[in-house]
Amino acid sequence: MFKISRLSYLLVITLLSCITANTVQAGSTSKLTVVVNGIRHQKGDICFRVYDSAKGFPDNDTSEIKSACTKITSASVKQVFSGLKPGSYAVAVVDDQNGDRQLNKDFFGIPTEGFGISRNPIVSIQTGTPKFRHVSFPLTKNTTININMKYSLDS
Repeated sequence: MFKISRLSYLLVITLLSCITANTVQAGSTSKLTVVVNGIRHQKGDICFRVYDSAKGFPDNDTSEIKSACTKITSASVKQVFSGLKPGSYAVAVVDDQNGDRQLNKDFFGIPTEGFGISRNPIVSIQTGTPKFRHVSFPLTKNTTININMKYSLDS
């Protein structure tokens, strides 16, 4: 009789541990809301890429940890990403007018579609593509960032 009650006790403790572990893990995730402003077109998509490191930022479409595309319906769109761990992140967005899900550039590497990057850095021929460390931001429980769309390089 003692073995059965001890086994039952261990089973209950194990189940409670699993439930508690899942609750703690679920509570440690964050939500990122990205608002893109200044969209010039009422057609196409705004495509988002969320990065948690400099690896592949901002052009590589296989190194982001989250991505999504949203139909353009107004001069501003919003996308919510959930299930992210607190930490440092950067976001790149593209006004994808041709449906290829990437930022198209001309022969000289200058964007031919609208784009935006978290923290809204200056992007010019002199500055080049911003580094992850300059455009990343801390993600806490619920974070909202605003990105202003650019349709040309800054002067």
